[in-house]
Amino acid sequence: MRLRHAAVAAFGAVTLLLTIPTSASAATGEFQYTVSGLDGSPLRVVLENPPSGECITLPEVADPAASSPAHSPRNRTDEVALVFTEPDCTGREFALRPRTGYGSERLELRSVVFVRPE
Repeated sequence: MRLRHAAVAAFGAVTLLLTIPTSASAATGEFQYTVSGLDGSPLRVVLENPPSGECITLPEVADPAASSPAHSPRNRTDEVALVFTEPDCTGREFALRPRTGYGSERLELRSVVFVRPE
Protein backbone atom coordinates (compact mmCIF):
# COMPACT_ATOMS: atom_id res chain seq x y z
CA MET A 1 0.00 0.00 0.00
CA ARG A 2 2.81 2.43 0.89
CA LEU A 3 4.59 1.67 -2.35
CA ARG A 4 1.47 2.56 -4.32
CA HIS A 5 1.10 5.87 -2.44
CA ALA A 6 4.77 6.65 -3.04
CA ALA A 7 4.41 5.88 -6.74
CA VAL A 8 1.33 8.08 -7.03
CA ALA A 9 3.11 10.91 -5.18
CA ALA A 10 6.17 10.60 -7.42
CA PHE A 11 4.01 10.60 -10.54
CA GLY A 12 2.17 13.69 -9.26
CA ALA A 13 5.46 15.49 -8.58
CA VAL A 14 6.79 14.73 -12.07
CA THR A 15 3.51 15.84 -13.63
CA LEU A 16 3.63 19.10 -11.68
CA LEU A 17 7.20 19.77 -12.80
CA LEU A 18 6.27 19.18 -16.43
CA THR A 19 3.28 21.52 -16.29
CA ILE A 20 5.05 24.48 -14.64
CA PRO A 21 5.71 26.94 -17.46
CA THR A 22 9.34 27.77 -18.00
CA SER A 23 10.27 31.25 -19.04
CA ALA A 24 11.19 31.38 -22.68
CA SER A 25 14.45 33.06 -23.46
CA ALA A 26 13.71 36.45 -24.95
CA ALA A 27 15.49 39.72 -25.50
CA THR A 28 13.88 42.38 -23.35
CA GLY A 29 12.90 45.56 -25.17
CA GLU A 30 12.06 46.63 -28.71
CA PHE A 31 13.67 46.09 -32.07
CA GLN A 32 12.50 48.54 -34.73
CA TYR A 33 12.94 48.64 -38.48
CA THR A 34 11.43 50.47 -41.44
CA VAL A 35 9.72 48.92 -44.47
CA SER A 36 8.00 50.45 -47.49
CA GLY A 37 4.22 50.46 -47.19
CA LEU A 38 1.94 49.49 -50.07
CA ASP A 39 1.83 53.12 -51.17
CA GLY A 40 5.62 53.45 -50.89
CA SER A 41 5.57 55.46 -47.67
CA PRO A 42 7.89 54.37 -44.84
CA LEU A 43 6.30 52.20 -42.17
CA ARG A 44 7.98 51.60 -38.78
CA VAL A 45 7.63 48.04 -37.45
CA VAL A 46 8.36 47.01 -33.85
CA LEU A 47 9.24 43.59 -32.43
CA GLU A 48 8.54 43.56 -28.67
CA ASN A 49 10.63 41.21 -26.51
CA PRO A 50 11.74 39.07 -29.49
CA PRO A 51 12.86 35.48 -28.89
CA SER A 52 16.55 35.02 -28.18
CA GLY A 53 18.72 32.70 -30.25
CA GLU A 54 16.10 32.16 -32.98
CA CYS A 55 16.43 33.44 -36.51
CA ILE A 56 13.55 35.79 -37.29
CA THR A 57 12.87 36.40 -40.97
CA LEU A 58 11.03 39.71 -41.12
CA PRO A 59 7.62 38.82 -42.60
CA GLU A 60 7.13 42.09 -44.49
CA VAL A 61 10.33 41.54 -46.50
CA ALA A 62 10.71 37.75 -46.48
CA ASP A 63 10.45 37.38 -50.27
CA PRO A 64 13.31 39.18 -52.04
CA ALA A 65 11.47 38.87 -55.38
CA ALA A 66 8.40 40.68 -54.04
CA SER A 67 9.71 43.38 -51.70
CA SER A 68 12.50 45.81 -50.97
CA PRO A 69 14.52 45.01 -47.86
CA ALA A 70 13.84 46.67 -44.53
CA HIS A 71 16.24 49.37 -43.37
CA SER A 72 17.08 51.75 -40.50
CA PRO A 73 17.11 49.15 -37.69
CA ARG A 74 17.09 50.32 -34.06
CA ASN A 75 18.06 47.83 -31.35
CA ARG A 76 16.49 48.82 -28.04
CA THR A 77 16.76 45.31 -26.54
CA ASP A 78 19.20 44.06 -23.91
CA GLU A 79 20.86 41.70 -26.42
CA VAL A 80 23.04 42.10 -29.50
CA ALA A 81 20.96 42.10 -32.70
CA LEU A 82 22.69 40.38 -35.59
CA VAL A 83 20.95 41.61 -38.74
CA PHE A 84 21.28 39.84 -42.07
CA THR A 85 20.80 41.05 -45.63
CA GLU A 86 18.91 37.89 -46.67
CA PRO A 87 16.08 35.74 -45.22
CA ASP A 88 16.87 32.85 -42.85
CA CYS A 89 19.85 34.70 -41.33
CA THR A 90 21.97 34.43 -44.45
CA GLY A 91 23.91 36.99 -46.45
CA ARG A 92 26.02 39.75 -44.97
CA GLU A 93 25.80 40.13 -41.19
CA PHE A 94 25.98 43.28 -39.07
CA ALA A 95 25.94 43.50 -35.26
CA LEU A 96 23.90 46.17 -33.47
CA ARG A 97 24.86 46.66 -29.83
CA PRO A 98 22.28 46.35 -27.06
CA ARG A 99 20.01 49.31 -26.22
CA THR A 100 21.64 51.88 -28.51
CA GLY A 101 22.59 50.06 -31.71
CA TYR A 102 21.21 51.45 -34.96
CA GLY A 103 21.73 51.50 -38.69
CA SER A 104 20.97 54.07 -41.37
CA GLU A 105 18.73 53.73 -44.42
CA ARG A 106 21.69 52.15 -46.18
CA LEU A 107 21.73 49.17 -43.79
CA GLU A 108 19.32 46.75 -45.45
CA LEU A 109 18.01 43.67 -43.66
CA ARG A 110 15.62 40.76 -44.10
CA SER A 111 16.29 38.75 -40.94
CA VAL A 112 17.66 39.10 -37.40
CA VAL A 113 18.79 36.97 -34.46
CA PHE A 114 19.27 38.18 -30.89
CA VAL A 115 22.21 36.93 -28.82
CA ARG A 116 23.40 37.65 -25.30
CA PRO A 117 26.39 40.00 -25.19
CA GLU A 118 29.68 38.33 -24.26
